[in-house]
Amino acid sequence: MRYRELGRGGMSVSEIGYGAWGIGESAWVGASEDESVRALHRAIDLGVNFIDTARGYGESERIVGRVVRERAGDEVLVATKVPPKNRRWPAPDGLDPAETFPGEHIRDSLETSLRASGLDHFDVLQFHVWSDEWVGRGDWLETVGQLKQEGKIRLFGVSINDHQPDNALALVRSGAVDCVQVIYNVFDQAPADALLPACEEHGVGVIVRVALDEGGLTGRITAGTRFPEGDWRNRYFRGDRPAQVEQRVAAIVADLGIAPDEIAETALRFVLSSPAVSTVIPGMRTVRNVERNTALSDGRPLTADQLSVLAKHRWQRNFYS
Repeated sequence: MRYRELGRGGMSVSEIGYGAWGIGESAWVGASEDESVRALHRAIDLGVNFIDTARGYGESERIVGRVVRERAGDEVLVATKVPPKNRRWPAPDGLDPAETFPGEHIRDSLETSLRASGLDHFDVLQFHVWSDEWVGRGDWLETVGQLKQEGKIRLFGVSINDHQPDNALALVRSGAVDCVQVIYNVFDQAPADALLPACEEHGVGVIVRVALDEGGLTGRITAGTRFPEGDWRNRYFRGDRPAQVEQRVAAIVADLGIAPDEIAETALRFVLSSPAVSTVIPGMRTVRNVERNTALSDGRPLTADQLSVLAKHRWQRNFYS
């Protein structure tokens, strides 16, 4: 496993991290706690030292905390998230930070997460939505500073609204944030336009989520794909969206001259080819997925020619809406 710095905070993270939304047994159907625990332990065995969870991920914080406590001899870094007080995802324009992240709410949410996980601190605390309208307003920054002084968190970050990378540029340039989490993948390459260069310039770490487009960039989504009842992906991949994804992935495979089952590897290597990226956090609910994804941390980025081909496959859309 190779490691990168998470911004200027002096924290070294595995370039393949662990996205723990899917193991929370809420929005994703099919996870089992026993297999999730085995997957987490296997990830740590293979050098993964960064796990991303959230207060809103069902049982995820509890399961992650259990494994981290079982691995007390290993340095495992855990990031969690504070949901907005008004429970609105993503954050629309015109909200006052007192409605979303007042200091008392931030502290209460963190204390709840600490109790759920059984941990005494989190290495990264992130806001689960963000709007640049909140820079310089509200008491959130003061509260974050206090929590750092109390040793309850080490770094502060935000999870940028889906497909809105420029909506954190003011925050990045303000110096108030240590890291950002953003959607970045072969389809949504927009962060590379302004956000990633700004993060490099200002020493802000970058956590990449949805590198595989919720499964779209694995090659396993086809026109006939169906998900279990109650699985949120039925909404994400509704209508003719699976057929659209299948066609787009087929075009990438053809243009690169790769095998269809190499698309997931290519998608993760695409993300890691950016020097601005600190870690990528694919969801991994099984030992098999852990072993397959961690094997990609081998220092082999895509070539300039491959990246040039992939630049032509940008696909601006928002399946979350």
